[in-house]
Amino acid sequence: MKIVILDRDGVINQDRDDFVKSPAEWVPINGSLEAIALLNHVGWRVVIATNQSGIGRGFFGMAELNAMHEKLHRLLAGVGGRVDAIFFCPHTADMECACRKPKPGMYRDIAQRFDVRLEKAVVVGDSLRDLEAAEAVGAQSILVRTGKGEKTLAQGGLPPDTKVFYDLMEAVLDLIGQEES
Repeated sequence: MKIVILDRDGVINQDRDDFVKSPAEWVPINGSLEAIALLNHVGWRVVIATNQSGIGRGFFGMAELNAMHEKLHRLLAGVGGRVDAIFFCPHTADMECACRKPKPGMYRDIAQRFDVRLEKAVVVGDSLRDLEAAEAVGAQSILVRTGKGEKTLAQGGLPPDTKVFYDLMEAVLDLIGQEES
């Protein structure tokens, strides 16, 4: 099974310094939904793994998170796409849970749920913590320059063999191109 694990904020939708707290603030990045649909159409499973510490900080609750994800599902369906699952960590950094990226707990949960080897997975993120979690489980890491991606790239320290693309669509086209060659 081919599986891509996507971060949410900054990869699929526009990120905000004050957290994405409602469906109105959840705005897709140009081409991201179409990129997910393209992955679906060529046989990739698409899973989201997202830190959502805004819940732990009290900025929004589960009802708002569910409403944002309902919007994501609805908009994806409109372009012929879907995500197979959404995993999220509601904890703040000081809670020291096993699921908050850069710890790989969410990725390990995904591997167990889908019965996949993470060495064959691709992880797309816009922050170093996404890529560090990917490195911890042996997955291929891809940095997109959307969201916090430019800042992450400028800071350096990316895991070895991290690929860098402008956005999710460019990353997806590269993945598909690799399969065809």
